[in-house]
Amino acid sequence: MNQEYSPELYRTTSSRVGKMLAIMLGICIVGGAIFFGMWDYWISETPNVVAVMAGDVDHSAPAEATGITITQDLSFLESPDFRSLTFNAMIDEPGVNPTIEMSVGDKVIFNVVNDGMSFHSFGVTKDTEGFAGIIPGSEVAAPTNPLKPGESGTSEFIAGEEGTYYYICTVPGHRDQGMVGEIIISGSSGPAVAAAPTGVSHDFTLDFVESDDFRTLAFNALPGEEGNNPSITVSSGDEVTITSLNAGMSFHAFGVVSNPDDFNSVVFDSEIAAATNPLKPGESGSTTFIAGAPGTYYYICTVPGHALQGMIGEFIVE
Repeated sequence: MNQEYSPELYRTTSSRVGKMLAIMLGICIVGGAIFFGMWDYWISETPNVVAVMAGDVDHSAPAEATGITITQDLSFLESPDFRSLTFNAMIDEPGVNPTIEMSVGDKVIFNVVNDGMSFHSFGVTKDTEGFAGIIPGSEVAAPTNPLKPGESGTSEFIAGEEGTYYYICTVPGHRDQGMVGEIIISGSSGPAVAAAPTGVSHDFTLDFVESDDFRTLAFNALPGEEGNNPSITVSSGDEVTITSLNAGMSFHAFGVVSNPDDFNSVVFDSEIAAATNPLKPGESGSTTFIAGAPGTYYYICTVPGHALQGMIGEFIVE
C-alpha cells in the first residue's frame, strides 16, 4: 500500500516576525550608537609615545633648538560662493597662503583666527595631500571640534629635519579648496649658545598630581584649576632648583626635555629620579642645574605616556 508523503511544514506568526525584526533593529541601533559614540577614537592616530618607543622618526622637535621664534598670523577666509578657501587673502591677491621659511630648530608660533562663515581647524603636516599626519602640538581645534566663526587659537611647530611641510585646514576637503601653505625648512643655522652663569637663582615646586580616575595627570593642579602646569621662564646661565613631590598614587619621574614627545631627550642634567627608578607615592626629590641655550623646552614626567596624559609644561630659556 502506497502512502502519499506529505512534508512537514514550519510556519511562524506575524507577531514572531515582528519581534525578530525589532531585535535586529535594536542590535543595529546599539551598534551604531557605539560606533559613532567612539568616532574620535576611530579617527585618532596612534599616541606619539608609541611611535617614539618603536623608533619612528619624529618631525615635531629638533635635537637642538636655535632660540629663534617666528610669529605667523593666519586668518581663515572664504569666497562668497564658498568654492575658494584660503589663508590671509583670496586667490590672486597679495599675501594669500604665505610661505614660511625657517631653519631646523627654529620655532613658529601660529596665531589663527576664523574670519569666515564656516567651521575650520588647523595643523601642520608633512603629507603632500589629505588631512592626516598632523604633527602633535601644531593643532588648533580639530575637525570634530572646529573653530566657529570669530573664534581663534594658538599653536606652535618646531621641525626636526629639512624639507617641505604644509600648514592646512584639517577639516576634510578644505585643503583641496585652497587652505594650504608651505613651510620650507632649511638646514640648521646652528644651535643657540648657552650664556655664562649669571649668579641668579630660581626655586620652583612642581608636584605630581592625578585625577581620581587616573586619566588626567598634571603638575601642581589639574586642568581648570589655578596653578596647573605653570610656565617657567628663566635666563640662560641662571641656576634653577626644582623640587617635586609625588602626590599621586602612581610612579613618576621628572626632567626638562628638548622634545616633549621623547622622554629620553632630557637636557641640563635636570632629572629627578628616572622612568626605570621613579618616585613612589609620597616620595620627593629635587634637582639643581644651570639653564642652557635659549629656546623653548618642556618639563615632563619622563615615565612613558604620562606627558601625553597631561604632565607637561613649558620651560622657556631666554
